[in-house]
Amino acid sequence: MRKMLLSGVLGWLLCGPWPAQGAGSERPLPHPLPSHPGNVFLAGEDVVVPAPAPDEESWRLLDYDGHQLAEARVKDGRLGFGHLGIGHYTIVRADGQHSAPVTIGVLQALSAPTPRSSPIDVDGSMAWYFPENQMESVANLCALAGVNWVRDRMDWGELEPKKGKFAPNTRYDVSARAESAAGLQVLQVHHHTPSWAGANGKRLPVDLRDAYNFHREVARRWRGQVEAFEPWNEADHPFFGAHTGSEMASYQKAAYLGLKAGNPDVIACLNVFAKHRLTTLGDFDDNVVWPYFDTFNLHHYETFEAFPWLYADFRSISAGKPMWVTECSLPVEWVGDPELKEPTDEGLRLQSERVPMIYAASIYEGAKGVFYFVLMSYAENGSQFGLLHTDLTPRPAFVALAALGRLLADAKPSGRLQPKEGVLEGFVFDAKPGGKEEKVLLVWSELEQNLVLSQTPKACFDHLGRTCSVSGNTIKIGHAPRFVILGKDTQLSLLPPPTAPKLLSGEASPLVLQAVMPEKSVLLERSAYRISTAEPVTVPVFLYNFGSTTARGKFSAVLSQPWSAEFPTEAEIAPGERKELTLRLTCLNPSDSRETDVRVTGDFGAAGQPVLALRFLPAPPQ
Repeated sequence: MRKMLLSGVLGWLLCGPWPAQGAGSERPLPHPLPSHPGNVFLAGEDVVVPAPAPDEESWRLLDYDGHQLAEARVKDGRLGFGHLGIGHYTIVRADGQHSAPVTIGVLQALSAPTPRSSPIDVDGSMAWYFPENQMESVANLCALAGVNWVRDRMDWGELEPKKGKFAPNTRYDVSARAESAAGLQVLQVHHHTPSWAGANGKRLPVDLRDAYNFHREVARRWRGQVEAFEPWNEADHPFFGAHTGSEMASYQKAAYLGLKAGNPDVIACLNVFAKHRLTTLGDFDDNVVWPYFDTFNLHHYETFEAFPWLYADFRSISAGKPMWVTECSLPVEWVGDPELKEPTDEGLRLQSERVPMIYAASIYEGAKGVFYFVLMSYAENGSQFGLLHTDLTPRPAFVALAALGRLLADAKPSGRLQPKEGVLEGFVFDAKPGGKEEKVLLVWSELEQNLVLSQTPKACFDHLGRTCSVSGNTIKIGHAPRFVILGKDTQLSLLPPPTAPKLLSGEASPLVLQAVMPEKSVLLERSAYRISTAEPVTVPVFLYNFGSTTARGKFSAVLSQPWSAEFPTEAEIAPGERKELTLRLTCLNPSDSRETDVRVTGDFGAAGQPVLALRFLPAPPQ
């Protein structure tokens, strides 16, 4: 029987008596549940799993590379394989007949709590995709993997089925308790307006007071359990409402104020961008939103080649706030049985190799939190995204996530290797594997080649966390990433990480402006509204006061030629009031089809300066 055992180096690095570092000491070290849900074990434990089919007497155990390690017979409905090394394993029928995949994951035990600033996170979607009786198990698997934050899902209408009437106990309460009890930090998100708040559930609510009240309640309700909220998911995507940047901005302001009213300590995230669309980003930024979000959130499913300019464009409007990538993946195709939606063995290997690549490249570009999409088995458009199977057993990518949770714990980017022949990719991080500060290189290459270091590395691991052999100063590199713990004086020629933008100042005003235009007028790709030049256009604009005192102030409106604008020059608004202030636009040259930008700015003294920026695309008369 071939065994993969811990080497002395691995034991020194990950099992040594290293003290917990920083804020992570607040977390307990996770331990597997007695039932070992998902067949996930820690190295050193006896691996005993339920037999896939108790009536089949013999089963073979294959390692990640397809080598047979053992053949076991069913005893009392279970299969025992003794101690297994770190890695991913598959159980198959001894007679060679086809059967559904049954897998095992063996992880290195965490020797230090996961730091609360670690960027290794995952989109778990627990409340929507796992029954309540599995939630403790799923949360335990995340903690065992060394995950810091988990992203969950909630439904506004389920929590608040009638305006102002909140359900007393829901699956979202159960998931929040399970995740918090497992020591996980929790991010919640939703993307559907209840019927009582809007006719089209995919669109943001018309009355922003409804959004304010809902977010105030959930922030208050889960204080101490849910630390962060994204007020909407991918509002710039057609599936989630096809909103303009201006609509996203007004909604963000109301949701932020509600979250902070419910819990001043909550992390009020940006309602996350789905698209790398410059028009939407610019429209959003024109509305001076940066005082109204604590983290700048984005999603990407693009190839690594696109990362530099993708991140540069998002960074440019991030106002220097921490960037969180709350969904990211490069999925693989599934084949065969439509019930299983399982990738080929080659596809599973590719999926697991891409996991560390995505994290490394994202962290280098400045992401402070990277949430892989997604934990559960989830297929869409012929692709499989999930790290787990439906029975919670792991795909190799889950074991790769666990390797990241250990070896890139609390990772901060130090630099990127200079490109070399053979398309070598490498990123260096200041990280805390085993709670000990180290320089960690994550490196891979499209072509097999040797990487010669100036100093013998302390240790080397593959993308699953298995120990790799090292020949002096030389590391053999291939398409599967390797973690290299560098010697103290190792010299490398590195490209520095991109510089983070300067943190912009500004205070959130309790006064919010919102334009309400017909959905059919939205031009999503332009982040603008289509309007006629043949006659004056009336734009309903609403002013909200989410403060505690009456506010009085003045307005000014600026717009590009050849248009004129009429807007009230002053207003008074009571606490909690929603007041309509009509914007009237008149085209001075009906044949002009250039885009028109309008900016309304208020000056309400101590109550602040509300801003509303809008883009219009004229439709000249036929």
